[in-house]
Amino acid sequence: MRRSLGYIIVVVVAAMTVAACSVVNNAIKSGDPQFAYNQAVQLYEEEKWDKASTLFEACRHIYMGTPREDSLTYYNARCKFKTHRWDEASMLLDEYRRKFARSPFIEDAEGMYALCHYYMSPDPERDQTMTTQAIIAITEFMSRYPDSENIDEFQEMIDKLTLKLMTKSYQNAYTYYKIGRYKSAIVAFKNAMKKYPESPYSEEMLYYTTVSAYKLAENSVESKQLDRYIAMLDHYYSFLDIYPESKHIKEVERMAKDARDFIDKNRKTDGSTL
Repeated sequence: MRRSLGYIIVVVVAAMTVAACSVVNNAIKSGDPQFAYNQAVQLYEEEKWDKASTLFEACRHIYMGTPREDSLTYYNARCKFKTHRWDEASMLLDEYRRKFARSPFIEDAEGMYALCHYYMSPDPERDQTMTTQAIIAITEFMSRYPDSENIDEFQEMIDKLTLKLMTKSYQNAYTYYKIGRYKSAIVAFKNAMKKYPESPYSEEMLYYTTVSAYKLAENSVESKQLDRYIAMLDHYYSFLDIYPESKHIKEVERMAKDARDFIDKNRKTDGSTL
């Protein structure tokens, strides 16, 4: 009976998997750490990362404290890195760079350590602690290895990570605005603009600061409205000065007119002058 090409491929892959597993099992059962290590290196060179890692870990305790511990730990960490197990790889690499600071593999190990943190950095909607750690790790690498051939690539990564922090900062402030906590929104937008003056969200943040100040004044008790409308105009003039061609100009000008009308009316009422 003729077999389909798909069936043949499945059989061949299954046979290769069994063979590879057999290599790992035989190496572990041999009780010979040298044989196990050699088999691990062979699997590593064949880019069979998971199986190589299994063998490296199986004989790691045998070579603890020996010259071979350096290369074994490095190869095992690289296997984890190649299979995108960033957390496991980063822990091994952190241990490695502390223990083998003079290793010939140290620059590559430090580079992978920084990359693990970069790849573990989540989307801006989530907590950005790992993003900050990634920036620190990459910055440290660039400081230690300024002549690295990957320096430009790492700088691009820092730029992308920083953008995540900018986005998170903007989103946090915008959340206050959306739920009507205008006083908190003003503080959060101001802090974000101070921390990230080059943020691509600067225009939107200054706009929402102005709108938040207007809404805060509008919804305040009467005794606080005058001062808050005056504060709103300060934000408006800042926005107008920096973004005179903004798409939001007509809207903020309408708010500014309302604020001036309120101020004029109330200053005339209490007898004060502009």
